Amino acid sequence: MLTDVQIRKAKPSEKPYRLPDGGGLHLFITAAGGKLWRMRYEVAGKEKLLSFGPYPDVTLAEARERRDESRRMLRQGIDPSMAKKKAKLLQARSAVATFEGIAREWHAQNEKSWTPTHAGDVIRSLERDVFPTIGATPIREIDAAGVLGLLRAIEARQAIETARRLRQRMSAVFVFAIASGRAEADPAAIVQNALAPLKKGRQPAVTDLEKAREVLRAADATPAHPATKLALRILALTAVRPGALITTPWAEFDAIEASDPLWRIPAERMKLRLHMKDDEARDHLAPMSRQAMEAIAELRRITGRGPLAFPNTRHSHRPMSGNAIGYLLNRAGYHHRHVPHGWRATFSTIMNERFPADRAVIDFMLAHVPGNKVEAAYNRSAHLARRKELAQIWADLLMVDQLPAEELFSRPRKSA
Repeated sequence: MLTDVQIRKAKPSEKPYRLPDGGGLHLFITAAGGKLWRMRYEVAGKEKLLSFGPYPDVTLAEARERRDESRRMLRQGIDPSMAKKKAKLLQARSAVATFEGIAREWHAQNEKSWTPTHAGDVIRSLERDVFPTIGATPIREIDAAGVLGLLRAIEARQAIETARRLRQRMSAVFVFAIASGRAEADPAAIVQNALAPLKKGRQPAVTDLEKAREVLRAADATPAHPATKLALRILALTAVRPGALITTPWAEFDAIEASDPLWRIPAERMKLRLHMKDDEARDHLAPMSRQAMEAIAELRRITGRGPLAFPNTRHSHRPMSGNAIGYLLNRAGYHHRHVPHGWRATFSTIMNERFPADRAVIDFMLAHVPGNKVEAAYNRSAHLARRKELAQIWADLLMVDQLPAEELFSRPRKSA
């Protein structure tokens, strides 16, 4: 058994040598005078060597503690050298485990179980609202106060639902990090009850025809990207869901026949359960009015060279931000009065009042989810002739005293 006195007095020689302490532990004396703690042991009949560090940084007592721990691991069938390497690897991973790095890993693991549209929406929302603030921060250093501050900034934009959705996605990232040994807590779960409550009821929408016309006129007079203005016009004319509109590839608009203008929106892009999105019977057929086709023709002049009808102004391979149309309405004076999704309520209210006998047809036009596959196949083509008539009637009603699409950007327009 070694003593501290022996270790301090040990001198280097021409060749390295060892001073044994017992149980495989020894002090290795280098020719230059270095003193290193090492332990010899066997695994499956093969001799191995484990280093504990230099003396006096590692004292004799500490070296013996590490030897005893290593021997306990051997009795449990664990190779202490491999356990040490694994611990170093985990420590290194933890040191560089930023929120963005882990979030992208989580996204890559889950995107195969999501629709392409949802997968794109998830990563874009994180890139837009989360990564710029905490993306480069090691995930272990993020606390509830940091998460809440980030979400409060989103709530300040009146994007209450977006803040809640992002909290859920951030929580999933933290849970993924915990499961893979790179975090111990989920601060996004802690702040759940501190978020602003969602307002109950329908989204704001004007339901008077003349007021609906005023919305379009006010938006036309408000500075905005031409594609955003045309998106608002086509949204109002078709009453499709905003998410389905802004992700439209040009291939879908190109497939609309001039002699029979029907826009086929694939089920995979509709608001449906995942198992329904591969069912062609659930494709939505949206009759296109003359005014809608004119707006698409004008849009082609602006964005027709790319794959997307409504591309992001910064990244042409990505769709327009889901907030772009809403911000246009806000600037036009309709904050909390009319939102993009509100056009569906506008269309439904006005058309049902005028054509109460067509209530079921109007419901089909809004693509409300059918109960079963047989009903879905029927609904897709049911009353198609009447749906085409109603689509044109709606456009003729809404577009009274509106500029034609081809004149929309040729001269200034005063709001009513």
